[in-house]
Formats: sequence, structure tokens, C-alpha cells
Amino acid sequence: MKQVIDGKALVYCEGAFNTPNGKTAHGLVRFTERYEVVGVLDEKYAGQDAGEILDGRPNGIPVFKDIETAFTALEASKNLPSYLVVGLAPDGGRLPKEAKGTIKTALQKGWNVDSGLHDFLTNDAELVAIAKEKNVKIRDIRKTPDRDQLHFFTGAIEKVDCLKLAVLGTDSALGKRTTAWILVHAFREAGKKAEMIGTGQTGWMQGAKYSMVMDSCINDFVSGEIEHAVVSAWKNEDPDVIVIEGQGSLMNPAYPGGFEILAAGRPDFVILQHAPKRLEYDGFPGYKMHSLEEQIKAIQVISGKEVIAITVNHEGMEKDEILDVCKAITLETKLPAYDVLEYGATDLVALLMSKLK
Repeated sequence: MKQVIDGKALVYCEGAFNTPNGKTAHGLVRFTERYEVVGVLDEKYAGQDAGEILDGRPNGIPVFKDIETAFTALEASKNLPSYLVVGLAPDGGRLPKEAKGTIKTALQKGWNVDSGLHDFLTNDAELVAIAKEKNVKIRDIRKTPDRDQLHFFTGAIEKVDCLKLAVLGTDSALGKRTTAWILVHAFREAGKKAEMIGTGQTGWMQGAKYSMVMDSCINDFVSGEIEHAVVSAWKNEDPDVIVIEGQGSLMNPAYPGGFEILAAGRPDFVILQHAPKRLEYDGFPGYKMHSLEEQIKAIQVISGKEVIAITVNHEGMEKDEILDVCKAITLETKLPAYDVLEYGATDLVALLMSKLK
């Protein structure tokens, strides 16, 4: 069994698995060092393999109809979890009302509960009382830390002399974090020391050692927290490369993100994640996506740094379309384009190796 930080976990994703609103669950199913994921809850896919549903590659993580069905099956296989993790990531970060019953049941069974939503479970007196009675904990990952724990920007980032890469995107819920992890693992497999800087709740849930949760942070401290995470990773790990996970996108009307990473993380190069089949910003019909050319220009004007490659999200594509789409992007942008989720990051890492300091 792999070593994990916190133990076995069942992931709640009712009604959202295999949709953009299930991206936290998707991240945990694909990879996490914080938990050993023993199952996912979503009635729609009950009885199926979570990896098969997501990526066409079975990974032995079953999907269950509900918490009681999961409990019966996992108890029989001596694989009961000690955590229920809320794997939803809906627009606005609100907890669906129907989720409370499952959370309550988990606490009554003596399981801890982790949530990355903006509706804080620790504000619910009933849930807190059950957790106290059962001697388990509720963690709201997006709860803003006390100001005395936060860092202000100092300029120490300028001392970091390893290669810094930012994985930004043309939209939200696009796979930036997944691509960042794939890159980190590919660098490690190539014999280089690589560290991931998590900037959202899912990165933390996946066990990113150096992370901050950008959208839970008071604005004055966002730059400082990004800088502190990068500088800490550099000082403590002496890596060859640091990969910073992006958030939202520069032009997304609801989740404008990336500027702080460019300003404070000061990457040497940007890798831009893009879903060619998306015409409108995720969750916001009528808000037409800016072109790839406009998005690349915006990044380069703001940061003065080069977008070095495009990574492709293949949603809405058949597998035999992917390579042709990558070629078309290269013709359009004069930049190499890769689908690292489908084909791995070996070619992209080979390109980036020449940039190591």
C-alpha cells in the first residue's frame, strides 16, 4: 500500500462526476498523496470504475450509489475509509443541500470530513456537535487563515534560481492542475528534482507540500503567499524546476486569475492549457472565449515572459482527432502543442530540459 498523509478516503461527487463540477474528485481519482481513495459516490455511475469513466483507464476505484452501499461493500473488503472528502467544485463553491445528509452519516460513522467549498461545514452547529461527540475532525480547506499566519510580498522570489514554470489556462475547470502534476512527475521520472506549487484546494487535497489556496486568501496577501510557497520549495528542496498551478484565466469573467501568479511567482516561462472545443467560458453561456492568440498576447504583455507551449484539453474530441488538433494549434500559434493527459509529458519535458538553469 502506498504511503499517504491522512489515510483512506471516500469521495462525495453526487451528480457531478465526469463533469467540470467534479474536478476535485477527478484530481483525487487520478492522483493524491494525501489519501488512498477507496471509492467515489455518484449514483449515475454506480458499479463502474472511476478511472475507466474519466480517462478510459481502469484504476480499481469503484463508484457507489450512496454512502450506505459504499459502507457495506468497503466493510466487507476491509477497506473502510477514515475520511469523507467533498469532491464537488460547483460554480460559487456552494454545498448542495442534499450533500448534508451524506456528510452527517459519515460523521456518525466516525469518519473525518474534508471540504474545499465556500460553504463552511464548521459553521454548521449540528455537524460540529456530531464531530465533537464522535471525536473526529471537520476541515474546511478554503477557510481563510488568520492574518498572522499570512505572508506579504518581499521580493525574495528574485533569489530563486531554478527554472520556474507556470501552467496557466484559457478558462477555468480546464485541467491546469492535472497538467502541472503530470509535468512534475515527468521531470522526476527524467531524473530531475521537481516541486509543485498548489494554488487551490484540490492541490492541497492531492498532497502538494507547498501550497496556498488563492481564492480563500485576503487580496493583500495573495502575492506574498504565492512567493512564500515558491521560496519555501526552493530553499527546502533545492529543486531543478518548480511548477506553479494556475487558477481561472486572465479573461474569465467570473474567475479572473493568473495575474497574481505572473506578478508574484515570476515564472521564466508559461505553459498555456487550452480546450479547443470550448466556445464560451465554462458555466457562463453568452461569454464567448477569447481567441488563443489574444490570450497568449495578454500573458506576454502582462509578464514579459514567453508562452513556450500549449497543452490541450481533449474534451469533446474523439481520440483520433487529438493529434490533428495539436498540429492545427501549432500552425496557428507557431508553438508546440501537446495532450499530456492522453500521451504523457515526455516530449514537453524534453523541450523544457534545455531551459533548466
